[in-house]
Amino acid sequence: METATGQPRAAADGKPAGSFQIIVFKQGNEEYALSIDQIKEVVITPTITRMPQTLPYIKGVANIRGNIIAILDLEEKFNIKRSEDQHTGNHYTLVVESEDFKMGVLVREVPNTVTIAATDFDEATNIITDATSESNYIKGIIKVQGRLIILIDIFKVISQDVTSALRKSTAA
Repeated sequence: METATGQPRAAADGKPAGSFQIIVFKQGNEEYALSIDQIKEVVITPTITRMPQTLPYIKGVANIRGNIIAILDLEEKFNIKRSEDQHTGNHYTLVVESEDFKMGVLVREVPNTVTIAATDFDEATNIITDATSESNYIKGIIKVQGRLIILIDIFKVISQDVTSALRKSTAA
């Protein structure tokens, strides 16, 4: 179970209690995840219209169910090299919504929903992070079935500059 911020709920000893659900997707050759609470829906990516003067990793805007939303490419934002097998086929968009904005996160494979035991989650307190980053967007690492999955907080990935760009690009 999670708190309203998407963090695993802590037991009396401070460790996460129970289990929680995540959406797992690949970026390059690595697996990343978002808390299911941060995802509104997953759709096949529609046509993306480029917008001038936006950050390079904001690919443009798309019409998803009548809503114009910005499409963000995390591979480009995180400077992740794409796998060779990720250049063809359908792409998917994880639609993320907060009080301030709606946006889509571009993924190249069908994302999976996985239920994780809290004991498989290690918080990011001792993980090497970008010292220049204003906020740590890596929530932790999930160890499951011999895999390491990087759990990120998509809301922390978005800095104020990106939030401003998203508001401009999706203004009606």
